[in-house]
Amino acid sequence: MAYPALAHHGGTRGVTGSCHQLHLDSTTSLLIDCGLEQGAEVSPEGEFSSLGFAIEGIQALVITHVHLDHVGRVPALLAAGYRGPILCSEPSAVLLPLILEDAYKLGISSEPTHVARYLELLNGLIEPVPFEQWYCVVDREGLQCRIRLQRAGHLLGSAYVECDVRYTQGEPSTRVVFSGDLGAPCNPLLRPLQPPERADLLVLESTYGDRLHPDRSERQQRLEAAIDRALADQGTILIPAFSLGRTQELLYEIEDILHRKALLASPTEKADGDPLDWSQLPIILDSPLAQRVTRAYRALHQYWNDEARQRLGEGRDPLGFGQLICVDTHARHQQVVNYLKSTGRPAIVIAGNGMCSGGRIVNYLKAMLGDPRHEVMFIGYQARGTPGAFIQASQKAGGVVGVDLDGRMLEIRAKVMTLEGYSGHADQEGLVRFALGQGNAVKKVVLVHGEGKAKQALAQALRRCFSRLGLELEISIPG
Repeated sequence: MAYPALAHHGGTRGVTGSCHQLHLDSTTSLLIDCGLEQGAEVSPEGEFSSLGFAIEGIQALVITHVHLDHVGRVPALLAAGYRGPILCSEPSAVLLPLILEDAYKLGISSEPTHVARYLELLNGLIEPVPFEQWYCVVDREGLQCRIRLQRAGHLLGSAYVECDVRYTQGEPSTRVVFSGDLGAPCNPLLRPLQPPERADLLVLESTYGDRLHPDRSERQQRLEAAIDRALADQGTILIPAFSLGRTQELLYEIEDILHRKALLASPTEKADGDPLDWSQLPIILDSPLAQRVTRAYRALHQYWNDEARQRLGEGRDPLGFGQLICVDTHARHQQVVNYLKSTGRPAIVIAGNGMCSGGRIVNYLKAMLGDPRHEVMFIGYQARGTPGAFIQASQKAGGVVGVDLDGRMLEIRAKVMTLEGYSGHADQEGLVRFALGQGNAVKKVVLVHGEGKAKQALAQALRRCFSRLGLELEISIPG
Protein backbone atom coordinates (compact mmCIF):
# COMPACT_ATOMS: atom_id res chain seq x y z
CA MET A 1 0.00 0.00 0.00
CA ALA A 2 1.19 3.49 -0.84
CA TYR A 3 1.12 5.97 2.03
CA PRO A 4 -0.47 8.23 3.04
CA ALA A 5 -3.71 6.31 2.42
CA LEU A 6 -7.37 6.97 3.20
CA ALA A 7 -10.05 4.84 4.86
CA HIS A 8 -13.61 6.06 5.31
CA HIS A 9 -15.78 5.07 8.28
CA GLY A 10 -18.74 7.28 7.37
CA GLY A 11 -19.73 10.24 5.26
CA THR A 12 -19.84 8.21 2.04
CA ARG A 13 -23.51 7.14 1.94
CA GLY A 14 -24.95 10.62 2.34
CA VAL A 15 -24.44 13.90 4.17
CA THR A 16 -23.87 12.61 7.70
CA GLY A 17 -21.49 10.38 9.64
CA SER A 18 -18.21 11.99 8.55
CA CYS A 19 -15.27 9.95 9.78
CA HIS A 20 -12.03 9.57 7.83
CA GLN A 21 -8.79 7.83 8.73
CA LEU A 22 -5.51 8.99 7.25
CA HIS A 23 -3.04 6.08 7.39
CA LEU A 24 0.48 7.49 7.56
CA ASP A 25 2.12 4.06 7.52
CA SER A 26 1.13 0.51 8.41
CA THR A 27 0.86 1.27 12.15
CA THR A 28 0.20 5.01 12.42
CA SER A 29 -2.87 7.06 11.51
CA LEU A 30 -4.94 10.15 12.23
CA LEU A 31 -8.71 10.22 12.56
CA ILE A 32 -10.46 13.23 11.05
CA ASP A 33 -13.91 13.60 12.66
CA CYS A 34 -15.99 10.86 14.24
CA GLY A 35 -19.59 11.65 13.37
CA LEU A 36 -23.01 10.06 13.65
CA GLU A 37 -25.11 8.99 10.73
CA GLN A 38 -28.54 10.61 10.89
CA GLY A 39 -31.91 10.36 9.18
CA ALA A 40 -32.27 7.68 6.48
CA GLU A 41 -28.51 7.04 6.62
CA VAL A 42 -28.56 5.49 10.11
CA SER A 43 -27.34 1.92 10.06
CA PRO A 44 -29.69 -0.84 11.25
CA GLU A 45 -27.58 -1.22 14.40
CA GLY A 46 -28.56 2.29 15.52
CA GLU A 47 -26.83 5.58 16.19
CA PHE A 48 -24.89 4.80 19.36
CA SER A 49 -23.78 1.27 18.50
CA SER A 50 -20.20 0.05 18.23
CA LEU A 51 -17.58 2.23 16.64
CA GLY A 52 -17.13 0.05 13.56
CA PHE A 53 -13.32 0.24 13.22
CA ALA A 54 -10.17 -0.51 15.20
CA ILE A 55 -8.50 2.28 17.15
CA GLU A 56 -4.97 0.85 17.34
CA GLY A 57 -2.37 3.23 15.95
CA ILE A 58 -4.57 6.35 15.92
CA GLN A 59 -2.28 9.15 17.10
CA ALA A 60 -4.91 11.87 17.32
CA LEU A 61 -8.54 12.65 16.58
CA VAL A 62 -8.81 15.95 14.70
CA ILE A 63 -12.22 17.65 14.85
CA THR A 64 -13.25 19.98 12.02
CA HIS A 65 -16.30 21.29 13.88
CA VAL A 66 -18.73 20.18 16.56
CA HIS A 67 -21.93 19.24 14.73
CA LEU A 68 -23.02 15.73 15.71
CA ASP A 69 -22.61 14.36 12.20
CA HIS A 70 -18.90 15.08 12.74
CA VAL A 71 -18.44 14.35 16.46
CA GLY A 72 -21.39 12.19 17.58
CA ARG A 73 -19.43 8.94 17.68
CA VAL A 74 -16.81 10.32 20.06
CA PRO A 75 -18.52 8.56 23.02
CA ALA A 76 -18.16 5.25 21.17
CA LEU A 77 -14.52 6.08 20.39
CA LEU A 78 -13.81 6.67 24.08
CA ALA A 79 -15.76 3.55 25.06
CA ALA A 80 -13.52 1.57 22.69
CA GLY A 81 -10.51 2.74 24.70
CA TYR A 82 -9.20 5.73 22.76
CA ARG A 83 -7.20 8.02 25.06
CA GLY A 84 -5.21 10.08 22.56
CA PRO A 85 -5.56 13.83 22.06
CA ILE A 86 -8.69 15.42 20.56
CA LEU A 87 -7.34 18.31 18.52
CA CYS A 88 -9.66 21.16 17.53
CA SER A 89 -9.79 24.93 17.22
CA GLU A 90 -9.99 27.08 20.32
CA PRO A 91 -13.73 27.90 19.90
CA SER A 92 -14.48 24.23 19.20
CA ALA A 93 -12.69 23.29 22.43
CA VAL A 94 -15.29 25.38 24.30
CA LEU A 95 -18.29 24.14 22.30
CA LEU A 96 -17.43 20.43 22.05
CA PRO A 97 -18.18 19.52 25.70
CA LEU A 98 -21.56 21.31 25.49
CA ILE A 99 -22.59 19.39 22.39
CA LEU A 100 -21.33 16.00 23.54
CA GLU A 101 -22.78 16.37 27.05
CA ASP A 102 -26.21 16.94 25.53
CA ALA A 103 -25.82 14.00 23.13
CA TYR A 104 -24.57 11.75 25.93
CA LYS A 105 -27.58 12.55 28.12
CA LEU A 106 -30.02 11.94 25.28
CA GLY A 107 -28.46 8.85 23.78
CA ILE A 108 -26.50 7.06 26.50
CA SER A 109 -27.15 8.08 30.11
CA SER A 110 -28.47 11.07 32.04
CA GLU A 111 -27.22 9.68 35.37
CA PRO A 112 -25.22 12.60 36.85
CA THR A 113 -22.25 10.50 37.97
CA HIS A 114 -21.96 8.89 34.53
CA VAL A 115 -22.16 12.28 32.81
CA ALA A 116 -19.57 13.82 35.15
CA ARG A 117 -17.15 10.94 34.62
CA TYR A 118 -17.60 11.15 30.85
CA LEU A 119 -17.03 14.92 30.78
CA GLU A 120 -13.94 14.62 32.97
CA LEU A 121 -12.46 12.12 30.51
CA LEU A 122 -13.46 14.20 27.48
CA ASN A 123 -12.09 17.48 28.84
CA GLY A 124 -8.81 15.81 29.72
CA LEU A 125 -8.25 14.83 26.07
CA ILE A 126 -9.24 18.08 24.32
CA GLU A 127 -6.26 20.10 23.08
CA PRO A 128 -7.06 23.49 21.53
CA VAL A 129 -5.03 24.35 18.44
CA PRO A 130 -4.83 28.01 17.28
CA PHE A 131 -5.92 28.74 13.72
CA GLU A 132 -3.21 29.14 11.07
CA GLN A 133 -0.44 27.55 13.15
CA TRP A 134 1.28 24.23 12.43
CA TYR A 135 0.97 21.61 15.14
CA CYS A 136 3.22 18.54 15.10
CA VAL A 137 1.34 15.27 15.68
CA VAL A 138 4.01 12.70 14.74
CA ASP A 139 7.75 13.37 14.64
CA ARG A 140 10.06 10.39 14.42
CA GLU A 141 12.70 9.07 12.07
CA GLY A 142 11.07 8.28 8.74
CA LEU A 143 7.75 10.04 9.50
CA GLN A 144 6.70 13.56 10.31
CA CYS A 145 3.09 14.74 10.28
CA ARG A 146 1.92 18.25 11.08
CA ILE A 147 -1.61 19.65 10.96
CA ARG A 148 -2.86 23.18 10.53
CA LEU A 149 -6.42 24.40 11.08
CA GLN A 150 -7.85 27.06 8.79
CA ARG A 151 -11.20 28.83 9.19
CA ALA A 152 -13.94 27.05 7.26
CA GLY A 153 -16.74 29.62 7.70
CA HIS A 154 -19.37 26.97 8.55
CA LEU A 155 -19.93 27.82 12.22
CA LEU A 156 -17.90 29.33 15.03
CA GLY A 157 -14.68 27.35 15.38
CA SER A 158 -15.18 25.32 12.20
CA ALA A 159 -11.98 24.44 10.38
CA TYR A 160 -10.60 22.60 7.45
CA VAL A 161 -7.56 20.50 8.21
CA GLU A 162 -4.25 20.60 6.36
CA CYS A 163 -2.10 17.53 7.00
CA ASP A 164 1.53 17.83 5.92
CA VAL A 165 3.20 14.41 5.73
CA ARG A 166 6.94 13.91 5.16
CA TYR A 167 8.84 10.61 5.10
CA THR A 168 12.34 11.69 4.13
CA GLN A 169 14.02 14.85 5.39
CA GLY A 170 14.72 17.22 2.53
CA GLU A 171 12.17 15.58 0.23
CA PRO A 172 8.86 17.28 -0.68
CA SER A 173 5.99 16.67 1.69
CA THR A 174 2.53 15.38 0.78
CA ARG A 175 -0.29 17.75 1.64
CA VAL A 176 -3.67 16.14 2.42
CA VAL A 177 -6.59 18.52 3.09
CA PHE A 178 -9.90 17.58 4.72
CA SER A 179 -12.53 20.21 4.01
CA GLY A 180 -14.90 19.32 6.84
CA ASP A 181 -17.99 21.42 6.11
CA LEU A 182 -17.24 24.59 4.18
CA GLY A 183 -19.38 27.65 4.80
CA ALA A 184 -21.21 29.85 2.35
CA PRO A 185 -20.06 33.46 1.92
CA CYS A 186 -21.49 36.47 3.78
CA ASN A 187 -21.95 34.74 7.14
CA PRO A 188 -23.01 37.59 9.46
CA LEU A 189 -20.85 36.42 12.36
CA LEU A 190 -17.85 34.59 10.89
CA ARG A 191 -14.67 35.57 9.15
CA PRO A 192 -14.52 34.52 5.49
CA LEU A 193 -13.20 31.23 4.18
CA GLN A 194 -9.85 31.22 2.35
CA PRO A 195 -8.97 28.28 0.02
CA PRO A 196 -5.91 26.15 0.84
CA GLU A 197 -2.52 27.25 -0.44
CA ARG A 198 -1.92 23.76 -1.83
CA ALA A 199 -3.31 20.22 -1.69
CA ASP A 200 -2.03 17.03 -3.27
CA LEU A 201 -5.16 15.23 -2.06
CA LEU A 202 -8.41 16.95 -1.07
CA VAL A 203 -11.23 15.18 0.78
CA LEU A 204 -14.08 17.48 -0.18
CA GLU A 205 -17.65 17.74 1.11
CA SER A 206 -20.38 17.89 -1.55
CA THR A 207 -23.61 18.67 0.32
CA TYR A 208 -24.67 21.30 -2.22
CA GLY A 209 -22.49 20.09 -5.07
CA ASP A 210 -25.46 20.10 -7.45
CA ARG A 211 -26.80 23.62 -6.89
CA LEU A 212 -26.06 27.30 -6.54
CA HIS A 213 -27.35 29.34 -3.61
CA PRO A 214 -29.58 32.35 -4.18
CA ASP A 215 -28.20 35.79 -3.40
CA ARG A 216 -27.61 35.74 0.35
CA SER A 217 -27.74 39.53 0.54
CA GLU A 218 -31.53 39.35 0.20
CA ARG A 219 -32.20 36.76 2.88
CA GLN A 220 -32.78 39.28 5.67
CA GLN A 221 -35.41 41.05 3.55
CA ARG A 222 -37.13 37.71 2.94
CA LEU A 223 -37.06 36.95 6.67
CA GLU A 224 -38.55 40.36 7.45
CA ALA A 225 -41.32 39.88 4.87
CA ALA A 226 -42.18 36.46 6.33
CA ILE A 227 -42.42 37.91 9.83
CA ASP A 228 -44.63 40.75 8.55
CA ARG A 229 -46.97 38.16 7.05
CA ALA A 230 -47.13 36.19 10.30
CA LEU A 231 -47.91 39.34 12.26
CA ALA A 232 -50.74 40.11 9.86
CA ASP A 233 -52.14 36.57 10.25
CA GLN A 234 -51.87 36.70 14.06
CA GLY A 235 -49.90 33.49 13.85
CA THR A 236 -46.70 31.98 15.18
CA ILE A 237 -43.64 31.30 13.04
CA LEU A 238 -42.08 27.99 14.05
CA ILE A 239 -38.44 27.68 13.07
CA PRO A 240 -36.89 24.22 13.58
CA ALA A 241 -33.28 25.26 14.04
CA PHE A 242 -30.03 23.54 14.80
CA SER A 243 -28.82 24.65 18.22
CA LEU A 244 -25.35 25.37 16.93
CA GLY A 245 -24.64 27.85 14.16
CA ARG A 246 -27.94 28.43 12.41
CA THR A 247 -29.73 29.60 15.58
CA GLN A 248 -27.05 32.20 16.31
CA GLU A 249 -27.10 33.50 12.72
CA LEU A 250 -30.87 33.81 12.87
CA LEU A 251 -30.83 35.68 16.20
CA TYR A 252 -28.19 38.04 14.83
CA GLU A 253 -30.34 38.95 11.83
CA ILE A 254 -33.58 39.24 13.83
CA GLU A 255 -31.83 41.64 16.20
CA ASP A 256 -30.75 43.72 13.23
CA ILE A 257 -34.33 43.88 11.89
CA LEU A 258 -35.67 44.87 15.34
CA HIS A 259 -32.94 47.50 15.73
CA ARG A 260 -33.76 49.04 12.36
CA LYS A 261 -37.52 48.94 13.03
CA ALA A 262 -36.97 50.72 16.34
CA LEU A 263 -34.94 53.43 14.63
CA LEU A 264 -37.64 53.93 11.99
CA ALA A 265 -40.36 53.90 14.68
CA SER A 266 -43.16 53.84 12.12
CA PRO A 267 -45.28 50.70 12.37
CA THR A 268 -46.64 49.12 9.19
CA GLU A 269 -50.43 49.17 8.81
CA LYS A 270 -52.59 46.10 8.47
CA ALA A 271 -55.66 46.10 6.23
CA ASP A 272 -57.93 46.83 9.22
CA GLY A 273 -55.78 49.73 10.38
CA ASP A 274 -54.21 48.09 13.45
CA PRO A 275 -50.45 48.60 13.68
CA LEU A 276 -48.06 45.68 13.35
CA ASP A 277 -46.00 46.32 16.45
CA TRP A 278 -42.61 44.68 16.07
CA SER A 279 -41.50 46.07 19.42
CA GLN A 280 -43.99 43.74 21.15
CA LEU A 281 -43.10 40.64 19.13
CA PRO A 282 -41.66 37.94 21.41
CA ILE A 283 -38.67 36.04 20.01
CA ILE A 284 -38.76 32.72 21.88
CA LEU A 285 -35.66 30.55 22.04
CA ASP A 286 -36.90 27.21 23.34
CA SER A 287 -33.86 24.97 23.44
CA PRO A 288 -31.67 24.59 26.52
CA LEU A 289 -28.74 23.51 24.35
CA ALA A 290 -29.16 26.46 21.97
CA GLN A 291 -29.18 28.79 24.98
CA ARG A 292 -25.91 27.33 26.30
CA VAL A 293 -24.34 27.52 22.85
CA THR A 294 -25.52 31.11 22.39
CA ARG A 295 -23.93 32.09 25.70
CA ALA A 296 -20.70 30.46 24.53
CA TYR A 297 -20.90 32.33 21.21
CA ARG A 298 -21.28 35.60 23.11
CA ALA A 299 -18.24 34.80 25.25
CA LEU A 300 -16.22 33.92 22.12
CA HIS A 301 -16.90 37.27 20.44
CA GLN A 302 -13.19 37.76 19.71
CA TYR A 303 -13.64 35.15 16.96
CA TRP A 304 -16.51 37.06 15.30
CA ASN A 305 -15.93 39.08 12.15
CA ASP A 306 -15.25 42.84 12.21
CA GLU A 307 -18.84 43.96 11.54
CA ALA A 308 -20.27 41.78 14.31
CA ARG A 309 -17.68 43.00 16.81
CA GLN A 310 -18.43 46.58 15.80
CA ARG A 311 -22.06 46.13 16.83
CA LEU A 312 -20.89 45.09 20.28
CA GLY A 313 -18.79 48.24 20.40
CA GLU A 314 -21.92 50.28 19.65
CA GLY A 315 -23.59 48.86 22.75
CA ARG A 316 -25.79 46.37 20.94
CA ASP A 317 -26.08 42.72 21.96
CA PRO A 318 -26.87 40.77 18.77
CA LEU A 319 -27.34 37.46 20.59
CA GLY A 320 -28.95 38.74 23.80
CA PHE A 321 -31.41 41.51 22.87
CA GLY A 322 -34.38 42.63 24.96
CA GLN A 323 -37.20 40.86 23.09
CA LEU A 324 -35.45 37.49 23.30
CA ILE A 325 -37.22 35.13 25.70
CA CYS A 326 -35.34 31.99 26.73
CA VAL A 327 -37.44 29.01 27.82
CA ASP A 328 -35.58 26.70 30.15
CA THR A 329 -37.67 24.11 32.02
CA HIS A 330 -39.97 21.59 30.38
CA ALA A 331 -42.91 22.90 32.42
CA ARG A 332 -42.31 26.42 31.13
CA HIS A 333 -42.00 25.00 27.61
CA GLN A 334 -45.41 23.35 27.85
CA GLN A 335 -46.93 26.59 29.18
CA VAL A 336 -45.59 28.49 26.16
CA VAL A 337 -46.91 25.86 23.72
CA ASN A 338 -50.38 26.00 25.29
CA TYR A 339 -50.40 29.80 25.42
CA LEU A 340 -49.46 30.24 21.76
CA LYS A 341 -51.95 27.58 20.68
CA SER A 342 -54.86 29.14 22.58
CA THR A 343 -54.20 32.85 21.95
CA GLY A 344 -53.91 34.90 18.79
CA ARG A 345 -50.68 36.58 19.78
CA PRO A 346 -47.98 36.43 17.08
CA ALA A 347 -44.53 35.14 18.03
CA ILE A 348 -41.39 33.70 16.57
CA VAL A 349 -40.32 30.39 18.08
CA ILE A 350 -36.87 28.97 17.46
CA ALA A 351 -36.68 25.43 18.82
CA GLY A 352 -34.61 22.29 18.33
CA ASN A 353 -34.14 20.01 16.68
CA GLY A 354 -33.46 21.20 13.19
CA MET A 355 -34.95 18.19 11.39
CA CYS A 356 -38.06 17.84 13.61
CA SER A 357 -37.05 14.30 14.56
CA GLY A 358 -37.10 15.11 18.29
CA GLY A 359 -36.69 17.94 20.75
CA ARG A 360 -39.11 20.67 21.75
CA ILE A 361 -40.09 21.68 18.21
CA VAL A 362 -42.18 18.49 18.05
CA ASN A 363 -44.63 19.71 20.72
CA TYR A 364 -45.08 23.02 18.89
CA LEU A 365 -45.73 21.17 15.64
CA LYS A 366 -48.27 18.87 17.29
CA ALA A 367 -50.10 21.90 18.67
CA MET A 368 -50.00 24.15 15.59
CA LEU A 369 -49.55 22.18 12.35
CA GLY A 370 -53.31 21.92 11.94
CA ASP A 371 -53.94 25.68 12.10
CA PRO A 372 -53.43 27.74 8.90
CA ARG A 373 -52.66 30.90 10.94
CA HIS A 374 -49.26 29.47 11.76
CA GLU A 375 -46.21 28.95 9.61
CA VAL A 376 -43.30 26.50 9.68
CA MET A 377 -40.15 28.10 8.33
CA PHE A 378 -37.18 25.93 7.34
CA ILE A 379 -33.77 27.55 7.14
CA GLY A 380 -31.61 24.44 6.94
CA TYR A 381 -31.05 21.15 5.18
CA GLN A 382 -33.59 18.40 5.90
CA ALA A 383 -32.09 14.91 5.65
CA ARG A 384 -34.01 12.21 3.81
CA GLY A 385 -36.43 10.29 6.03
CA THR A 386 -36.77 12.94 8.74
CA PRO A 387 -40.14 14.51 9.67
CA GLY A 388 -38.71 17.86 8.63
CA ALA A 389 -38.18 16.57 5.11
CA PHE A 390 -41.82 15.39 4.94
CA ILE A 391 -43.15 18.72 6.22
CA GLN A 392 -40.93 20.64 3.84
CA ALA A 393 -42.13 18.50 0.92
CA SER A 394 -45.73 19.46 1.72
CA GLN A 395 -44.95 22.92 0.26
CA LYS A 396 -45.23 21.39 -3.20
CA ALA A 397 -48.09 18.96 -2.50
CA GLY A 398 -51.59 19.78 -3.65
CA GLY A 399 -54.09 19.62 -0.81
CA VAL A 400 -53.61 18.62 2.82
CA VAL A 401 -50.96 16.03 3.62
CA GLY A 402 -49.92 14.40 6.87
CA VAL A 403 -46.74 13.74 8.79
CA ASP A 404 -45.97 11.16 11.46
CA LEU A 405 -44.81 12.80 14.70
CA ASP A 406 -44.23 10.53 17.68
CA GLY A 407 -46.50 7.89 16.16
CA ARG A 408 -49.36 10.32 15.44
CA MET A 409 -50.33 11.24 11.90
CA LEU A 410 -50.98 14.99 11.85
CA GLU A 411 -52.53 17.00 9.03
CA ILE A 412 -50.40 19.88 7.77
CA ARG A 413 -52.65 22.92 7.43
CA ALA A 414 -50.11 25.49 8.60
CA LYS A 415 -48.19 27.35 5.93
CA VAL A 416 -44.76 25.90 5.15
CA MET A 417 -41.90 27.83 3.61
CA THR A 418 -38.19 27.40 3.09
CA LEU A 419 -36.18 30.56 3.55
CA GLU A 420 -33.32 30.39 1.09
CA GLY A 421 -29.91 31.83 1.83
CA TYR A 422 -29.36 30.34 5.28
CA SER A 423 -27.45 27.29 4.15
CA GLY A 424 -24.37 26.71 6.23
CA HIS A 425 -22.63 24.98 3.31
CA ALA A 426 -20.79 26.27 0.27
CA ASP A 427 -22.58 25.73 -3.03
CA GLN A 428 -21.14 24.19 -6.18
CA GLU A 429 -19.35 27.37 -7.17
CA GLY A 430 -17.81 27.73 -3.71
CA LEU A 431 -16.66 24.10 -3.65
CA VAL A 432 -15.01 24.41 -7.06
CA ARG A 433 -13.32 27.64 -5.98
CA PHE A 434 -12.00 25.90 -2.87
CA ALA A 435 -10.55 23.05 -4.97
CA LEU A 436 -8.75 25.58 -7.19
CA GLY A 437 -6.90 26.81 -4.11
CA GLN A 438 -4.72 29.89 -3.98
CA GLY A 439 -2.98 29.43 -7.33
CA ASN A 440 -2.05 25.80 -6.69
CA ALA A 441 -5.00 23.68 -7.75
CA VAL A 442 -5.57 20.30 -6.13
CA LYS A 443 -4.34 17.21 -7.98
CA LYS A 444 -6.74 14.60 -6.61
CA VAL A 445 -10.20 15.01 -5.07
CA VAL A 446 -12.19 12.51 -3.01
CA LEU A 447 -15.85 13.50 -2.79
CA VAL A 448 -17.70 12.72 0.46
CA HIS A 449 -20.55 14.09 2.59
CA GLY A 450 -23.21 14.40 -0.10
CA GLU A 451 -26.04 12.60 -1.85
CA GLY A 452 -25.12 10.63 -4.97
CA LYS A 453 -26.48 13.16 -7.45
CA ALA A 454 -24.74 16.03 -5.67
CA LYS A 455 -21.39 14.20 -5.86
CA GLN A 456 -21.83 13.40 -9.54
CA ALA A 457 -22.82 16.97 -10.39
CA LEU A 458 -19.86 18.38 -8.45
CA ALA A 459 -17.49 15.92 -10.15
CA GLN A 460 -18.70 17.12 -13.56
CA ALA A 461 -18.35 20.77 -12.56
CA LEU A 462 -14.80 20.17 -11.30
CA ARG A 463 -13.81 18.37 -14.51
CA ARG A 464 -15.24 21.14 -16.67
CA CYS A 465 -13.49 23.88 -14.71
CA PHE A 466 -10.11 22.14 -14.53
CA SER A 467 -10.26 21.15 -18.21
CA ARG A 468 -11.04 24.73 -19.22
CA LEU A 469 -7.95 25.87 -17.28
CA GLY A 470 -5.79 23.10 -18.75
CA LEU A 471 -5.35 21.40 -15.39
CA GLU A 472 -5.36 17.68 -14.69
CA LEU A 473 -7.57 16.33 -11.94
CA GLU A 474 -8.29 12.85 -10.60
CA ILE A 475 -11.66 12.43 -8.88
CA SER A 476 -12.86 9.48 -6.83
CA ILE A 477 -16.17 8.88 -5.08
CA PRO A 478 -15.97 6.17 -2.42
CA GLY A 479 -19.04 3.96 -2.09
